Amino acid sequence: MHLMQTFTKTERLTSKLLIDKLVEKGKSFNNSPFKLVWIELQEANTSAQVVITVPKRNFKKAVDRNKLKRRIREAYRKCKQELLYDKLEDKKLCLMFVYIAKEKLEYSTIELKVKESLQRLTTTINS
Repeated sequence: MHLMQTFTKTERLTSKLLIDKLVEKGKSFNNSPFKLVWIELQEANTSAQVVITVPKRNFKKAVDRNKLKRRIREAYRKCKQELLYDKLEDKKLCLMFVYIAKEKLEYSTIELKVKESLQRLTTTINS
């Protein structure tokens, strides 16, 4: 099986309407340091579209927020195929990773938590 470890533009959730719908009607769970919000939508372009947010309230400096977003994006890119795409049949999802921790975590910790969150998400959706 060929593993596509990319994060293309179509996989990014940029539509303001979809993000609003996700915030209003999305289901969520906390898996520290993340809150994962998701909604099943047929109008999504790919099987999963993702938006990553790091609140300004917790990290005042844009440098810190951007560094965390890059770490989360990289972790998602590396483990989305095996944990998400291979387990979702024809479902289309919109996801939001909200970083809720108050401190900056190392990449290895973030990667582990992203994996845990995606595993929990697939078991929740497929059950």
